[in-house]
This record gives sequence, structure tokens and C-alpha cells, in this order.
Amino acid sequence: MAQRKKLITVLKILFSAVLLYFIFTKIAFKDVWETLKATRPLYLVVALVFFVLSKAIAAFRLNLYLHQLRVFLAHKSNLQLYLLGMFYNLFLPGGIGGDAYKGYLIKKKFAVDTKKVVSILVLDRLSGLLLLFIYACLLALLIDHDMLKPLNLLFGSGIVLGILVFWLLNKKFFAYVLGIFWRSFGYSALVQLAQLVCVFFILKALHIENHIPVYLFVFLISSIVSVLPITLGGIGSRELTFFYGALWLGLDQNISIGISMVFFLITALVSLTGIFYHFKKVVLNTVETQ
Repeated sequence: MAQRKKLITVLKILFSAVLLYFIFTKIAFKDVWETLKATRPLYLVVALVFFVLSKAIAAFRLNLYLHQLRVFLAHKSNLQLYLLGMFYNLFLPGGIGGDAYKGYLIKKKFAVDTKKVVSILVLDRLSGLLLLFIYACLLALLIDHDMLKPLNLLFGSGIVLGILVFWLLNKKFFAYVLGIFWRSFGYSALVQLAQLVCVFFILKALHIENHIPVYLFVFLISSIVSVLPITLGGIGSRELTFFYGALWLGLDQNISIGISMVFFLITALVSLTGIFYHFKKVVLNTVETQ
């Protein structure tokens, strides 16, 4: 089992490397670097603040699910555990995954049903994925582009169908969390909105004033693609999506790759803070039952 996990990790690293190599055979890294050197630091700081805000809200969403299992984890402990999970997901790919480790600690501390813990961790991710899809569809409806306009009916229907399917999935298989469906939906909406604002300020940092909705649309699609477990932390797959998104939608490819790289660096910087809780054990304190 351990050997299989290591092999999968190696394959992910290789695939990420191949994708990055492919991208930088199509564009000049020197041009991307020149774009990055011209960034305005103040806007990057604001982007970082909104990224941190998105992760804090995401942690609150997870705690909302945990409370449905009568795991009344204190918000401080939950935030620490969330940061540790981010660190494991990005920096220790060959070890236990961040979500798996969170599930292990929660199961060990609170003796809850393993299937339910796994279920809420999956639902937490799916809830975020649903809002990425919804925001992408909304932006697609607002963008006046020859490639997207013929698909307006599909985008509009996709929003309604996506919400309906996810609600039915909760109702049929996870009725114990159905009562918080709209609250978790609201948290997810805020999470992805905060990330869109983060990317908006990355665009401002890179001196981009035109085609902002299109860049945001490509970012959302890249975020959906990066969830696929085929690369290391989405490295390579996100850049590839930005590359072809720029090509098909008439955007500057150097700037697009620059956006992807800056967003990854912000993600890595925040995730790295979780190393503190790798060496200092997270204490899972609880709050009183409501």
C-alpha cells in the first residue's frame, strides 16, 4: 500500500513537470518573469489578505459540518487543524493527505463513525466545487465572447441543475447534514467570492485593467481542473488551463501564466504556516453543546 502511494506521488510529480515543461516550450519564461517583476506589492498584500479570509471561511464551513456529527470543535482548534491540512496537502504529498489526517484526528478524539467523517470531508470539498462551477457559469453569462455566447442556455441550466443535483445528493445519502445545506452553500459562496477578489487584486498587481471578467472565468475553470488528482497540488494543470484559456479567449498568455504562478505562491505561503502545527501538536478543544 505504501509503495503504491509513493508510486502515485512520483507519477503526479512527473506529470506536473511534463505539463510545466510543455507550457514553457510554448511561451518564454523570460517574458513571464518580466511580467512578475512589474507587480505592485500593495495589491499583492491585499490579495493575500483575501486568500487568508477565504481559507478562514472554509474552515468555518467544515466546522459547520462537524457540528452535525456532534463534534463541537472549537473554532481556534479547527483553524489550526485546517492550516495543518493545507500544509500536508501541498508540502508532504508522499505522506498522509491533509484531509485524511484531519479525519484521523477527529475520529481518534471524538470516536465518531468513520464513514460519516469521510462523508463530511468529501461534502465540504464538493460544496466548494459547486460554487466554483456556479460562479464560472455566472461569469460566462456576463462575458460577451463569440465562443461563450452560444452556450448561454447551457450555463444558465447548469446553475439550476448543479444546485438541484447537489441538494438531492445530500437528501438521499447524507440526510444528517441536509439541515445545513443552505448555510454551507452560503459559506461556500463567500469562500469562492473571497478567492475571486484575491485574484482580482492579483490582476491589479499585474497592471491588468481589461478583460478582467474573462481572466476570472479562466481562473475558476483552472480551479475546477486543479481539483482532479492527476498532478501535485494542481501544479501544471492550473497553468495548462490558463494557457489554453488565454489562447481560446484571446488573452495575454504571459499574463495568464503569471496569474497562475502568483496565486500558487500565495497558496504556498499560507500553507507553509501550517508547519508550525506539524511540530506543535494541535489540541482539539471543544465548545459547549448548544
